[in-house]
Amino acid sequence: MSRYVFHVRFRPDPDRGFRIEPATFETSLSKAAAPPGEEGWLFFRNNLWRGEVNAPGHMRSLAEGALGVPVEAVEYRRFETTEGEYAALKEAIAANLDRFNAETGSEVLNKYFGSSIEVEPDG
Repeated sequence: MSRYVFHVRFRPDPDRGFRIEPATFETSLSKAAAPPGEEGWLFFRNNLWRGEVNAPGHMRSLAEGALGVPVEAVEYRRFETTEGEYAALKEAIAANLDRFNAETGSEVLNKYFGSSIEVEPDG
């Protein structure tokens, strides 16, 4: 299954009187990508721009909801997919170019993902 991978820096907020060291942690957080055409498949259009998070506050809020801790920073790292899923994504983009204000599917991929797509063989 395709997924978006983010680098997240967070700071747990322990109960009063407790302290943790280190106070800040970093990890990878991934989000499953909805199949093209299904609800949520435009996550990349709504949240990425040139391979970067386009609204850091919004993405921190999403990460906080997923992790249940205060998040200090979120960086988009890559989109991981398989050859078949990538082909389906490109087909869906080409069929919906009007949603992206673009003339080609390649333009859309570059506009939102930059060069951060990793494609693995099907199998």
